[in-house]
Formats: sequence, structure tokens, C-alpha cells
Amino acid sequence: MNWLIEFFGDPASWSGPDGIPVRFAEHLEFAGLSLLLAMLVAVPLGLWIGHTGRGALLVVLSANAARALPTLGLLVLIVLLMGVGTIAPVLIPLVALAVPPILVNTYEGVRGVDPDLRDAAYGMGLRGGQVLGRVLVPVALPLILLGLRTAAIQVVATATVAAYVGLGGLGRYIIDGLATQRYPLAVGGAVLVALLALTVQGLFGLLQRVLVSPGVSGRQKIR
Repeated sequence: MNWLIEFFGDPASWSGPDGIPVRFAEHLEFAGLSLLLAMLVAVPLGLWIGHTGRGALLVVLSANAARALPTLGLLVLIVLLMGVGTIAPVLIPLVALAVPPILVNTYEGVRGVDPDLRDAAYGMGLRGGQVLGRVLVPVALPLILLGLRTAAIQVVATATVAAYVGLGGLGRYIIDGLATQRYPLAVGGAVLVALLALTVQGLFGLLQRVLVSPGVSGRQKIR
């Protein structure tokens, strides 16, 4: 507790290029851009494969291969190849980390929709894209949001590796604190990352309550 008071109570922790607001913004930039890029790749692909049934084996194989990637090792390799002129070396491994849970949950969500519901939608005269957008996606939304939440939490926690290659973010406190034996710095950085991950989890819980139909989520009361 004393270490936390020492870190958060120090005015120097809140100002300058190494201050909490700056490091927090850097961390959000790494995590936010990575999650956005992963969504742009994985959500449309998962919807298409889940709806058409084509490429299902490829989804499973690629997802398992991506999960096995060593994020830190991939980051170091990319830095050696590209240098540290931009944040691209950080984004690539984080996107690779975020794609599998989004892709798999989106695919499973769409494929798991009751076939009778699909048939009923087609029987009403809806076409492929309309069935996907009006029927399958709303029903699959809880699983899709679960994949996004899992990816977001993983990315927020793993974005600390940016500090290993001289970039910023909240991981800077952890790496620098351990390297110089300034443990209040390291503990404070770890607490900030944990709080950010918990905040992300809470935000996705709120999103689910707002976006998911009560009938789908089971919140609709039976009268």
C-alpha cells in the first residue's frame, strides 16, 4: 500500500512526458488501434465464413496457429526487421493476438443460430445478406461481443510489451521500475494496467446490455 501511495501521491507521476496521462494515452493508442484493426479483419471474415460455411477448417487452423504465436518474440523480431520509427512493430503482434478470439466467436455465433430460424427468415422472402444482417447477427451478438471483450482485455494486458523495445505505454513503468529497482513505479504501472483491463471488461458488459436484444440475452420477462 505504501508503494501505491508513493507512486500515485507523487506529483511527478502526473506530469511531463513520463506522466500517467501521457503513458495512459500511449497505451490506449496501442490497444485501441490493434483492436480496431483486428475487428476490421476478423468480424467480416467470421460473419462470411459462418454464414456460408466455407473455409471453416481454415478458421480453426489459423486461429490455433495465431494463439501459439509468442507475442514478445514476434515483437522483437519485427523491431529487428522494421526498426522503431513507428508503432507498427507493436500493432502487428497485438493484432495477431486479437484476431483469433474475435474470428472464432463471430464464426461460432453465426453458425450456432437455430437452423429453423434461418429457414423462417428465408421463408419470409429475405435474401442472404438480409438474413445475415437482420437475423443471424442480432442472435449471434452476445458471442461476438464476448470475442471482442476477450480480445480487448488480452490486448490491454499485452500492450505492456511495447516497453521492451523502447516504446511507451503503461508497461514503461513496469519495465523501468524493475530495471532500476524502483518497485513503487513497477507496482503502480501494474495496478494501472489491471484497472484499465477491468474498465474494459465493465464497458463491454454495459455494451452487451445496451446492444443485445432482451429476448436474445434472456433478460426479457415472461408475462
